[in-house]
Amino acid sequence: MSAPHLRNPGDDALRQEWGTVVDNELRLDREAATRIVEALNADLSGLYILFNQLRKHYWTLEGAEVRPVVEFLEDAADRLSEATDEIAIRVHALGGVPVNGPMGIRQHAPMHIEGAAVYALRASLENDLEAYAILVAQLREHIELAAEIGDETTVEILREHLRTIEEDAHDVEKFLADDTLVRMDD
Repeated sequence: MSAPHLRNPGDDALRQEWGTVVDNELRLDREAATRIVEALNADLSGLYILFNQLRKHYWTLEGAEVRPVVEFLEDAADRLSEATDEIAIRVHALGGVPVNGPMGIRQHAPMHIEGAAVYALRASLENDLEAYAILVAQLREHIELAAEIGDETTVEILREHLRTIEEDAHDVEKFLADDTLVRMDD
C-alpha cells in the first residue's frame, strides 16, 4: 500500500516560492537579506539535523549510567527546537522562506545525517559533539556576516544561540571525559 500524497494548494494560494527572497519590512537591502537568509537556512538545516540526532539518541540509549545523558539530550533538543523557531521567524522577517522538509534540509545541511542504526553511547555522543562543532564554527561565520551587513538583530539572535550550543557542546565533552562511559562501551 502506498502512502497517500498531500495535495499542493493551487497557484492562487501560493504566497512565496521556496528559495526566493522578497522585499522585507526591516528595510534591509534584498541582496544583503538574501545572503543572510542563505546563511540562516544553513544554520536551520544543521539545527534540524542535530535536533533529530539528539532525539534519536534520547530514544535509544541504554546502559546503567545513562540517565543523566538522557536528561541532557532531552533538554538540549528542546533548546535546539527553540533556536530553530527563532531563526526561522527571522528568515521570514528578512523576506525569505525558512528551510523546511527533508529535501531543503539536505540541500543546505552543513553536515551529514547520522545513519539510521542505533549506536553505542560513546559513539553517539562523539557524533553529537562533531555536529555541535560544525554548528559552532558556522554560527561564528554567520555572526560575522550579519555584522558586516549591519543586521544587528540577527547578530544578537545568533550570539544567544551560539552561547547555548557551546555550553551544550561542553556538557557533551564532559560526558565523553567520564571514565564510566568508557567502561560501558568496552
